[in-house]
Amino acid sequence: MYKTVRGLVLREVKYKESSKMLTLLTDEGKMAAEARGALRKGSRIGAASQQLCYSEMTVFENRGRRLITEAAVLEEFTGVRERWEDFALSAYIAEVLEAVALEGTGDPAMLRLGLNTLFALSRQFYPPEHIKAVFELRMLCLAGFTPEVERCSHCGAVTIEHPRLSLLGGAVHCAHCPPPVPGRSAILCPASLAALRHVAHASEKKIFSFTLDESAARHFDAACENFTLTQLDRGFPTLDYWKSAKG
Repeated sequence: MYKTVRGLVLREVKYKESSKMLTLLTDEGKMAAEARGALRKGSRIGAASQQLCYSEMTVFENRGRRLITEAAVLEEFTGVRERWEDFALSAYIAEVLEAVALEGTGDPAMLRLGLNTLFALSRQFYPPEHIKAVFELRMLCLAGFTPEVERCSHCGAVTIEHPRLSLLGGAVHCAHCPPPVPGRSAILCPASLAALRHVAHASEKKIFSFTLDESAARHFDAACENFTLTQLDRGFPTLDYWKSAKG
């Protein structure tokens, strides 16, 4: 059976002599497919099967195996390929999406988040740390880990002067209140708490649209990263590499 899909290439692995196995994120969810002959010089599917390309592909599926027969690039996010640090960060974004996305479960919003994040990074609309943090938090929301950020989880206060984000409990609390689940909490400030609330609830077109001063940005970035690593219960080699690449 042949079908046409549009997918973001999350990962490519050399397969046999001249082919690649791809992990794609599509509207239909995560899927694996073979790009046969993609490594041959002059391959018609070579460019479209590169990691971080968003491509339209014709896929032949038989007995659970998928073979890409045709492919064309829709967006290659040229900007991230011109800056090594941005490419490293993009690889982290792809690794997180691969870890979270499910096979056979369509999630168009997750795909749009990945594409919008790479586009913002490619065009340098915001600092990379800002883009990364927004992606992490919104990705967790789409994956079912939306934190409770509207009021203190213990006393119910809406205005929290010294807020904290419980990394295990997924809720904010006052500094003098216990977290909903025992464990470490990330330090916030009023501005970084407002940013958490914005990213969690804004429309997908507006999630990146805010600014923070240097101190608030550090709190926001650290909270989003640590919340992601805690909730997913794993580390990411690409994240470590990006940190070393940017110095």
